[in-house]
Amino acid sequence: MCSTLLTVSDLSSGYGGIDILKEVSFEIKESEIACIIGPNGAGKSTLIKTVYGLLKPSSGKITFKGEDITGLSPLQILKKGISYLPQGRAIFPLMTVQENLEMGAFTRKDTKVKEDLSKIYDKFPILKERRTQLAGNLSGGEQQMLAIAMALLLSPTFMMLDEPSLGLAPQSMKLVFETVKRLNEEGITVLLVEQNAKKALQLADHAIVLELGRKRFEGSGQEVLSNPELKKLYLGG
Repeated sequence: MCSTLLTVSDLSSGYGGIDILKEVSFEIKESEIACIIGPNGAGKSTLIKTVYGLLKPSSGKITFKGEDITGLSPLQILKKGISYLPQGRAIFPLMTVQENLEMGAFTRKDTKVKEDLSKIYDKFPILKERRTQLAGNLSGGEQQMLAIAMALLLSPTFMMLDEPSLGLAPQSMKLVFETVKRLNEEGITVLLVEQNAKKALQLADHAIVLELGRKRFEGSGQEVLSNPELKKLYLGG
């Protein structure tokens, strides 16, 4: 049995004193892919921004590897082994692929950055081919690969991705989901926020459905896919 990596307990959070997320609780176990789905405004992005410290919860508790991380800054949380990829392309478009990757290791003080860069290029050969190109000239899928690679240079054990397939062509979308699956197989626990609910659920071991800021359902991805009511509400029937 895998041990629990992240525990969210009765978490409420939002903006300007108004809670978008309301008393949400769940656990994520080591080595699984979890996804959060739900309609626009359900609180999906609010949830992972709160876990990452970008938003301060109004109540509740967040525990990572048994340690209370509630209210820590993003930099403190990053150093715990949690990485976060926001919506859109989290890259520097006017810098080269190589320069972007070097920026990805900005918090590191060790001498193994060059060695780890070489490993990243082995993992993402397309980035090696494009290493001298400006990141803004990459395709959408390649830009998302670059954003993921930048996050990997910080050696996370837990990675949160907010809408990684947003705005991508079908082939690029497929590449992103394949990459997420491969990273998980290499030992990284993943929390995925996705509007493309069907694709996310097909990939996920564990699914959390949010609606109006509250947890509507929790179970395996397959359980959501096979639930007639949830399928009708969130997957178009």
